Amino acid sequence: MSVPPAPDPAHELAREQAHLARARSELARMREHTLSLQADAGDKIAGEHLAYTLWQRAKALLDDPGSALFFGRVDLTDGSAARPHYIGRRHVSDPAGDPVVIDWRAEVSTAFYRASRTYPMGVVLRRRFGVDGGELTAYEDEHLLAPQDGDVDAGETGGSAILAREIERPRIGPMRDIVATIQPEQDQIVRADVSSTVCVQGAPGTGKTAVGLHRAAWLLYAFRERLSRTGVLVVGPNRAFLEHIGAVLPALGEIEVRHTTIEELVGDVPVRATDDPRVATLKGDARLADVLRRAVWARVGSAGEPLVVPRGARKWRVGAFEVQEILDELGTRGVRYDAARAMLPQRLAHAVLVRMERAGDTPDDRVQDAVARSKPVRDYVTTLWPRVDPRQVLWELWSSPGALAAAAGSDLTAEEQELLLWDRPPRTKGAARWTAADTVLLDELGDILERTPSLGHIVLDEAQDLSPMQLRAVGRRAATGSLTVLGDIAQGTTPWATGSWQESLRHLGKDGAHVEVLDRGFRVPAAVIEYAARLLPHMAPGLGAPVSVRENRGRLDLDRVAAADLVAAVVDRAAGLARQPGSVGLIVPDDRVAATARALTAAGVAHDVLGTEHDEVHQVQLVPATVAKGLEFDRVIVVEPAAIAAAEPDERTGLRRLYVVLTRAVSGLTVLHAEPLPGPLA
Repeated sequence: MSVPPAPDPAHELAREQAHLARARSELARMREHTLSLQADAGDKIAGEHLAYTLWQRAKALLDDPGSALFFGRVDLTDGSAARPHYIGRRHVSDPAGDPVVIDWRAEVSTAFYRASRTYPMGVVLRRRFGVDGGELTAYEDEHLLAPQDGDVDAGETGGSAILAREIERPRIGPMRDIVATIQPEQDQIVRADVSSTVCVQGAPGTGKTAVGLHRAAWLLYAFRERLSRTGVLVVGPNRAFLEHIGAVLPALGEIEVRHTTIEELVGDVPVRATDDPRVATLKGDARLADVLRRAVWARVGSAGEPLVVPRGARKWRVGAFEVQEILDELGTRGVRYDAARAMLPQRLAHAVLVRMERAGDTPDDRVQDAVARSKPVRDYVTTLWPRVDPRQVLWELWSSPGALAAAAGSDLTAEEQELLLWDRPPRTKGAARWTAADTVLLDELGDILERTPSLGHIVLDEAQDLSPMQLRAVGRRAATGSLTVLGDIAQGTTPWATGSWQESLRHLGKDGAHVEVLDRGFRVPAAVIEYAARLLPHMAPGLGAPVSVRENRGRLDLDRVAAADLVAAVVDRAAGLARQPGSVGLIVPDDRVAATARALTAAGVAHDVLGTEHDEVHQVQLVPATVAKGLEFDRVIVVEPAAIAAAEPDERTGLRRLYVVLTRAVSGLTVLHAEPLPGPLA
């Protein structure tokens, strides 16, 4: 096809700026129209619901003056003249309903992310816009069907100055969306079908967290009615992480997705004690599911006496043998304990009705219901099939060697049972000091009693750190839905961290899920990732090292100072970096956080301590090493790597923790230390 002459850049940019002004005007008109609508639905409840829906719609139509309404454009052809489509964070239309900006999640937007010269997908031109302060400042073109001089390399981050600037743009505060920089392999994951569970093994800097969040936004767009009814949940490792990512989905127009930690997800009782790592690991073992199931179902009694139901002048008798058959059948139906218990009165009443019919009576369903509700039947059921309290069950297991041995069967050794038993059992369940691992077991017990409601989709981040029992807790909340499972086996820092995604998916109940590998690093520069990758052969042999695809290799500084001067050097370096634009992450061993905070305050360096409440976000973020996972900062200072590694229970976990903290930088990493560096980093 013929190629039109290249436009004058200044004139073309002015034309695109005019289109942005038009888009802003149309968005303001759409919002005013929404606000003008009356929530008149015929009745009060429906009216309140409609008013809330309109309020949500108006909130989603708010314009952010700090960002442009579109970041790209594709000109598509079906053989005739190419039509431009502007791609942005939300849909904007004119009064006639024609699109001015197309939502990045729409089907037509797929070509913007995936088209290449090999597979152009009908794209004549792909244009990316440079944005500063909400205004268009530049553009880059790729002519996919007929390449021209000056084109950037299609689909390659390294060939696009605009993509590189967007990735490296300094930031302060929470994570931003990546809609302008999604790469083809990331887009494949984002747009996977709602029925598919996808597991992403993603090295540091590959954008796996952002991919998971954008997948949630895409699913809510593509399957709005279904997921609005069943719900979407994001599960992260800690509150600091959730605060870091909390602005992404609202920026994409999704304001009703709940964010939680695994502890909050299962935490129906307060945590007042801490397990030894060996005990916590054992409590997280999948074998405990069978132990708990036996402990619950063992409470179903045996029918030693017949059921006798007086009704009128007669007494109706159901023999113990027949009752036992009913009990055995209910126990093998695969239903929850409480559901089977609720069936038992009706089954017994039906047996009574059979006897009435044999005697010549003609009872109906009302008679059966009356028999099922009668006191003799209710008392008989209570004796045979008692109500169960999860806390009572777990209290008895941890307090009584006999109860634990009976439930353990052949699943737990005598030594393992001894580990689980309390040294000084509390006198009642109310006095129990539950641990975090206990809360997961209580959640499992709750599901044995009554089915846990399922959500439509769950995004599970840092999944490599979850125990099998924690994975089961998440999995049952997506029993009829799907998951996006995100993590990096090399970053597993718990004693029970997984060594296999197939194993984790099995515990989640999603054996057939596909595992995608992201190993192209967009966020972490080459100098940093290559340095951190020295640890991989020592902590995760066989796992491939990530590759940074950015042209800017970033900055790496390794500075050893005298122990007496370390705190002063840390404060001085943090203050210096704070004079430059962008966020500063100061990652220190957990036991040095308080002292470092005091030194920063004394020197007048404004900062926040992550993991604690703070009213505003400062440029310098003081980060305990155990809280750093999943976070990213423009520049990072890591203090005393050897101490960070030594704080973990074993060398392998220590090196993994160190790998995590060394890979949080987007532009530059400084390592300050007085002690010798761990061997692989020396």
